[in-house]
Amino acid sequence: MSSSHSLQKSSQGGAKTIFSVTSGNFLEMYDFMVFGYYATAIAKTFFPGDDPFASLMLTLMTFGAGFLMRPLGAIILGAYIDHHGRRKGLLLTLGLMAIGTLTIALVPGYATLGAAAPILILLGRLLQGFSAGVELGGVSVYLAEVAPKGRKGFYVSWQSGSQQVAVIFAALLGLGLNHLLAKDAVTEWGWRIPFVVGCMIVPFLFYIRRMLEETEAFSQRKHHPSMSQIVRSVGQNWALVLAGMLMVVTTTVMFYMITAFTPTFGKTVLMMSDKQSFLVTLFVGISNLFWLPVMGALSDRVGRRPLLIIFTILMIVTTWPVLHWLVGSPTFAHLVEAELWLSFLYASYNGAMVVYLAEIMPAEVRATGFSMAYSLATALFGGFTPAVSSYLIHATGDKAMPGVWLSFAAVCGLIGTLLIGRMVKQYQARHGAVSLSAS
Repeated sequence: MSSSHSLQKSSQGGAKTIFSVTSGNFLEMYDFMVFGYYATAIAKTFFPGDDPFASLMLTLMTFGAGFLMRPLGAIILGAYIDHHGRRKGLLLTLGLMAIGTLTIALVPGYATLGAAAPILILLGRLLQGFSAGVELGGVSVYLAEVAPKGRKGFYVSWQSGSQQVAVIFAALLGLGLNHLLAKDAVTEWGWRIPFVVGCMIVPFLFYIRRMLEETEAFSQRKHHPSMSQIVRSVGQNWALVLAGMLMVVTTTVMFYMITAFTPTFGKTVLMMSDKQSFLVTLFVGISNLFWLPVMGALSDRVGRRPLLIIFTILMIVTTWPVLHWLVGSPTFAHLVEAELWLSFLYASYNGAMVVYLAEIMPAEVRATGFSMAYSLATALFGGFTPAVSSYLIHATGDKAMPGVWLSFAAVCGLIGTLLIGRMVKQYQARHGAVSLSAS
């Protein structure tokens, strides 16, 4: 067999593996995006009231509440993955996510069930959050462990890449619904259609995930730690987890700002139409999908830390000025330009950050440690970005205040990157071996 034929076969196998493992990640992000896109309609269905702002805030807080379950899911489901295997864990998280999606799709509104309706919606979101607590970690660790040498950044970038496919798909579906249905129909019942579509995709996702094989790195380990051993090891590495959390704050706040919050920001703050808001979100998803693998591959060549440091600094100095410029001249073209710049910053940082986080976690608790760092950041910061941004605008009257929130998140990422670099060097000095990455 020729070397070119072998390379082609290897590339095809790699593409199939990436598609299979990231498919469930697509559903997880799709559900979260749809909830954010239709926050206003969900507010009227489950949180009716005389004050539209109060209803919207209750909905956005319910959106954020799902993230509070992520740390619990990270430690419980992460331990399951580190003990029983990557493949079994990914199947379990997909099943839990599907149940949460079905709940939101089918529960009748407040007018039918009364107070039980918002409670059931909250439970559905909590179950989704519990599952998502380890979904990203499980996918990232799997891709990092199966990636060929020198291509980890490119492979792992598709964890986030699959999320962008979900953003694009959800935005296209939103555009289609707004074209086919009257605005009142979308508000009353049309918003449920994307959730039903998500449920219909689940059987296909189960089918392709069942074909995954266990990673060689996990199979070759003779000892798989128990739940108590994993918890103890994560506790011993708490400083690493917290520093990793600071790094993730940047990526999770940026992501939910430019995707989940964009439709709400466009409609309620900049007074854009639904169609314009969904179009911008579509452009952002396409931009993210382009830049993520490009910057992931670049991190394989130049190292992770240079990209992390450069792009957190760029975020700190540009996010508020860009949003200040946008709200001063809120045209559709300016919204597109501002969001594409933020998209470039997000994807460039995230393309290096996710693989770096997977590399620096100890192998025996890699899924749990990664997931804890990710879920804590998302629970405390990222998931509440739409609610925090809405509140900051409401409290100060400054429509550009979300830019301050983005700058704060970037400062967290810069501090986390510098701290982890120092920790890795200290670890290597003590152990005399390169067990953790400092690239």
